[in-house]
Amino acid sequence: MRKKLQKFLNVIYPERCPVCHRILQDQDALACPECRGVFLPVGVHYCLKCGKPVNPDEEYCRECTGRKRYFDRGRGIFLYDGKLRRSVVRYKYYGCRRYGDYYAEEICRLGRAEILAWRPDVIIPVPLHKRKLRMRGFNQAAYLAYRIGEAFGIPVSGEILLKIRNTRSQKKLSAMERHKNLLDAFRVSADLTGLTVLVIDDVYTTGGTMDAAAACLKAGGAERVFFITLCTGRI
Repeated sequence: MRKKLQKFLNVIYPERCPVCHRILQDQDALACPECRGVFLPVGVHYCLKCGKPVNPDEEYCRECTGRKRYFDRGRGIFLYDGKLRRSVVRYKYYGCRRYGDYYAEEICRLGRAEILAWRPDVIIPVPLHKRKLRMRGFNQAAYLAYRIGEAFGIPVSGEILLKIRNTRSQKKLSAMERHKNLLDAFRVSADLTGLTVLVIDDVYTTGGTMDAAAACLKAGGAERVFFITLCTGRI
């Protein structure tokens, strides 16, 4: 019955490729065969703290050098540019929710080594404030988190880390403004004593959001906080 319903829905609302946005010839596929591999993965040279790409002779990016980070380590899977940027916009704001299935599959494939090495006890998505959640209709990070958790058999909770203050968009703010914008923005609703947490988000830029989330999780008892994002900015 479920398969019949899905086929019916595919006729009315056909699934589209998350890369080229064309209607998929195979409605059971997650992307066009020729589009797989188009998004640019972060190469072998990346910051040992946040995962941003760096020059071959560097261990840390300039944003992490000489700066206290509350997260232990993180990794971005793809570079945030070109087709991926447009794809993520459609995913977050235009109802292309199934793109998240392809993103999660790629995160599991390319981030598998880190996830297995970090051995998280729980996966937690970066939360949205309830007002923004009502406007958007879903939490894009949570969508990824639950599929990653299912793939690795790791518990996922979207209720532990809460966004209690509706902050401004970080895009056009200075480093100082970003820090102030996120002060006291998060709250932890459970005891995380001794746990290793893996945080999931879609985009990593300067790390302000991830740092604020990690600081809150550690204040709630988490022993270690790692993160994986679908994409990350360049140096």
